[in-house]
Amino acid sequence: MTHASRGSTSRDRLRQITDAVREAGRLGVAELAELTGASEMTIRRDLEALADQGVLERYRGGARSLLLRGEEPPFALRAQEGLEVKRRIAAEVAGLIADGESVLLDSGTTCLEVARALEHRRLTVLPLSLQAVNALSGAPRLTLLVPGGRPRPGELALTGPLTTASLAALRFDTAVIGCCGLTAADGLTAYDLDDAAVKRAAIASSRRVIAVADATKLSRTALAFVAPATALHAVVTDGAAPDEETDALAAAGVTVRKV
Repeated sequence: MTHASRGSTSRDRLRQITDAVREAGRLGVAELAELTGASEMTIRRDLEALADQGVLERYRGGARSLLLRGEEPPFALRAQEGLEVKRRIAAEVAGLIADGESVLLDSGTTCLEVARALEHRRLTVLPLSLQAVNALSGAPRLTLLVPGGRPRPGELALTGPLTTASLAALRFDTAVIGCCGLTAADGLTAYDLDDAAVKRAAIASSRRVIAVADATKLSRTALAFVAPATALHAVVTDGAAPDEETDALAAAGVTVRKV
């Protein structure tokens, strides 16, 4: 193990600890201190914070992972990952939406940044998470609609029959859809079955569908199928997205924008 990450920020260190514990299954405080270059006291504080987020379980002298490889990391951790990339994606999406449109905004950390990018626009927006509802609640020119549903713990994404019924009663100009995985072959996928059902309802109620996905989501397939790639009109991703996958999406008729 090296000390290459001594200058890392607290956020970077938390991600490094999470990845290391997840990969190994369990690690001791001393091992994590050696890995990150942080003091054992700092590591103990970090482990307590990660345990509070439900990422791992503390035991005397170390921590063990609670995440399976196919599970989605907690919202609090994902929200800080690749924030600048997500903001660039959000700005690009905002540029694709005209004033006066009705917009359906999916849950997830990238869509939360899209909500913030739309805050001062003249739009009608229905967010599918309480995180985004809160972000837009004071927007002066925006008409905010709130669906029914049950918030998923931690995520605060709205799911269930009340949510899908809300979507079935409306028609939107544009849906901005987040994803856990996206490939030309397997289409749009999600980790959570209830989340996948809401995404399908969102797509069915919208004239145009824009998927937002940072490069890590492309070439990945999650458990629950949402829709084929051909259901998407556009994908906004970042410059690190693999050309092989973006070319395959373009060949399927999807407009791909890299930012």
